[in-house]
Amino acid sequence: MPAFSYQALDSNGKTQRGVLQGDTARAVRGNLRERGLNPLVVEEVREGSAPGTQPLLRRRGLGGAQLALLTRQLSTLVGAGLPIDEALGALSEQAENERQRGLTMSLRARVMEGASLAQAMAEFPDSFPEIFRASVAAGEQSGRLAQVLEKLADHAEARDALGQKILAALAYPLLLAIVAVAVVAGLLTWVVPQIVGVFQNLHQALPLATRALIALSAFLRAWGWLLVLVLLAVLVLARLALRSEATRWRWHAVLLRLPLVGRLVRAANTARATRTLALLSSSAVPLLDALAIAAQVVSNLPMRDALKRAALKVREGSAFSRALGESGQFPPVALRLIASGERSGQLPRMLEEAAAQQQRELDRWLTALTAVLGPAVILVVGAIVLFIVLAILLPIFNLNQMVK
Repeated sequence: MPAFSYQALDSNGKTQRGVLQGDTARAVRGNLRERGLNPLVVEEVREGSAPGTQPLLRRRGLGGAQLALLTRQLSTLVGAGLPIDEALGALSEQAENERQRGLTMSLRARVMEGASLAQAMAEFPDSFPEIFRASVAAGEQSGRLAQVLEKLADHAEARDALGQKILAALAYPLLLAIVAVAVVAGLLTWVVPQIVGVFQNLHQALPLATRALIALSAFLRAWGWLLVLVLLAVLVLARLALRSEATRWRWHAVLLRLPLVGRLVRAANTARATRTLALLSSSAVPLLDALAIAAQVVSNLPMRDALKRAALKVREGSAFSRALGESGQFPPVALRLIASGERSGQLPRMLEEAAAQQQRELDRWLTALTAVLGPAVILVVGAIVLFIVLAILLPIFNLNQMVK
């Protein structure tokens, strides 16, 4: 039976929300009335439905941590010998929120109707990426579903940890820069005019630094709003321009050529691709299918195109490591590990080793980036504040010399 999300009024006039299973929406409404509830909205739980009254499964799917936890729990239950429908039923009972409850109940309903778990997941593509569906399908065919689910949970946790690590590395310098800009803007807009206005009344020649500070302060007070609008317009136009794949491709190519950013982007995308390929290969997914899926997790467009071209060459009979190396987009160490895996027949293990190596490389560069950006922002702000202080103090020093 499919799952339906509902909104209903109880006897006190309060809105109740939840998920129920039933053959039809009418049956669910009857069930609600038997419970003393007045149904307002009853909709079948489907991912990607139009945003409206249904709050459960809109276009936003499960987050990385939620997906990892759900997969880990399902792996444990299936590994303990529970049928898939019973495992999904148990997960729906202990779901943390209505979104997860509706999702697991819908999966259970599809499985009980005769669909495989992979087919049920295919109806919720925003929650279960193609790598999950392909791996689960291979695990069901090979009888190794519990092991595949466990590897998928590891994969989801590693991917979520990678995103959190990158976010954490960039959050502190970005926050520091925002606070610094706000402080400097406040000084130039409100504090400086009240101080340097005294010097203008002296009708004396002011130092160059003081004149520059007064001009900058006057410009910000008069045209600061326009500067903010221009910056916002630039950001909006850049966002609109990046919707074009050609523009986005050129921008991604520029990122790869930047000294430090290029290493970070290359390492992060290589780690994602090789870890995905390792998971799919160990799940008995054919290499060509695995390459097509792995290309989707690569966010950098030149590297994604390189992976797609490598897949075409592999289809023509070329070795994977050689085809990947011809693009020049992937690190040589990862290519050597992949070539070693092809020669030894242990490609999944060496792909995992390549992913771990790139993860270590990414950690190292993120640490270096964090160590450089924080002090750099502080030094820049310190230099600006020093300039402001000197521009204010220089007329005072000149005035003391005139008095003497």
